[in-house]
Amino acid sequence: MTGLRYVYAVCRPFGTPLQSQLSGVAGDPPRALTHHGLVAVVSHVPERDFAEEPLHAHLEDLDWLTETARAHQGVIDALTTVTTPLPLRLGTVFRDDSGVRTMMEAREGDFQSTLDRLEGRVEWGVKVYAESEQQESPRPAQKATSGRDYLRQRRMQTRSHEEMWQKAEHFSNRLHENLSAFAEDSRLHPPQNPALSKATGRNVMNAAYLVPRANSEEFVELVDRTKGDVPGLRIELTGPWAAYSFAGEAL
Repeated sequence: MTGLRYVYAVCRPFGTPLQSQLSGVAGDPPRALTHHGLVAVVSHVPERDFAEEPLHAHLEDLDWLTETARAHQGVIDALTTVTTPLPLRLGTVFRDDSGVRTMMEAREGDFQSTLDRLEGRVEWGVKVYAESEQQESPRPAQKATSGRDYLRQRRMQTRSHEEMWQKAEHFSNRLHENLSAFAEDSRLHPPQNPALSKATGRNVMNAAYLVPRANSEEFVELVDRTKGDVPGLRIELTGPWAAYSFAGEAL
């Protein structure tokens, strides 16, 4: 099959084959391209969609982007079950195998040192949401009998709102401290925009943790034990993922 080379990840050689039915971006199954002790996992993609100009246009198409990202992540997930992949950015494309090998050689030192650091480790994501965020309404719940009464009710609403956020902040700080002490490394990301994530509630903590694969079960249990500690807060655990948050400049 002809076409450009789409690169999903760089990793060390692995003995366990990927799923035979695994389909990559544009439907082409991924394959391994070896160079100097590194493996690039690649597949063929059509030039009409992945050359620079059409790719730039496609990245503005949400449906196309969603489908491509899903296929990209599917390959990364499959790799994560058999090795420690260093995922490359969505839409990383080269003209041919030679171009991929040139990239691997130019960045070999960064790839090797990052893979050394991430070997046998996975990323877990932990988010905390305030499910019962109190929204201020244009009028108090009980009809005020005077201007003074109206202001008093407003102050009570504001105080209740502030107390809720203090509890959420305290809980999140304590949870992050405990999880960071267990994990080998951690990252605090900006809270997610609910309009984009579609998650209910307000995201008050969005963190990633680098955990040895062998310790993942214990990490999950540690998170599970905190659920329900504070009414109105929801904890969401995701993973295990390839260590996107800890790949640094190698990406």
